Amino acid sequence: MHEATIAEAAIEQAIETARQHGASRITRIELEIGAFRKVVPEAMSVAFEACAIGTMAEGAKLDLREVAVRIQCRSCGREFEPDIDAHNFACPACGAADGRMLAGNDILLKSLDCETNEETPES
Repeated sequence: MHEATIAEAAIEQAIETARQHGASRITRIELEIGAFRKVVPEAMSVAFEACAIGTMAEGAKLDLREVAVRIQCRSCGREFEPDIDAHNFACPACGAADGRMLAGNDILLKSLDCETNEETPES
């Protein structure tokens, strides 16, 4: 389950960023994940919750957004969305299978919602 590896790395990056800004707790993490990564949202949610236990991200909400794969044909220049489930990366205009991936392979920590010690309610 590669979702656990992705979740762990995202949480580590989020914690590092939150600490740099003086946060004491992370309440929401927004991730953009390329469709080429084949992340199963349910598995990602479970992995995220498990990896966040005991960290400042425990209990944080995970917002996932899938980014479609976009290819630019090196032969004719056309941009298109391939059928990745069928492993069809041929250009619909010229038939060439020599494309450059423009989007859909990245994992991006898009935003964080955090609390600082001043915002944390007193017990």
